[in-house]
Amino acid sequence: MEELVREYESLIWFVTKKFPYYPNKDDLFQVGCIGLMESYKNFDPSLGTKFSSYAYFYILGEMKKLVREDKSIKISREITKLNLKIEKFNLLLTQKLGRLPTTKELAEAIPIPESLVIDAINSRNVVHSMEEPIRTNGKEMNYHEVIGDKQEDLDLLLDLKYELQRLSPEEQKFIYERYLRNKTQTEMAKQMNTSQVQVSRKEQKILSKLRRHLTHS
Repeated sequence: MEELVREYESLIWFVTKKFPYYPNKDDLFQVGCIGLMESYKNFDPSLGTKFSSYAYFYILGEMKKLVREDKSIKISREITKLNLKIEKFNLLLTQKLGRLPTTKELAEAIPIPESLVIDAINSRNVVHSMEEPIRTNGKEMNYHEVIGDKQEDLDLLLDLKYELQRLSPEEQKFIYERYLRNKTQTEMAKQMNTSQVQVSRKEQKILSKLRRHLTHS
């Protein structure tokens, strides 16, 4: 077990960063080690899931459990007010930019240091234990019991999010208007002052780029 902890020590410390408002990082690390050991006991290689991905959820679950049970940790009123302000500017910038703003853009708009924006957003983490029941396919299960089934979808979503962020601002706006605002190609053509054929070609070009990057990622 000591060798296991040494091998995945960096992963455990990485997960502790999701709780910037929690004062005792050593306690987080210790319960993270417990989560790592539990994941090792329950890991089934036949599910086709990477152990690090599987262990991540156990580690995170133990840390969230610690934070939830520590009654001394409360999100301050200032953080709550800041989150409301962030949400307001998030909506305004999304309408203005045609895409979700980055934390840097939010910080500049408010204006406050970007680190405060990140801390405030992280403070919204809903604390769930890995043992709390959820329902899937009509059955009551635990989070860790569905990780193997959902990991492929999760990995794909993370890859897609990454590739979308790599698109140019113009391409991101196109995807936002076309798929999130459900505009037709004809509506897009009028908005862009071009033909429907040109819109179709542009759309296929962007989708081909995403497909190509996702296939080789």
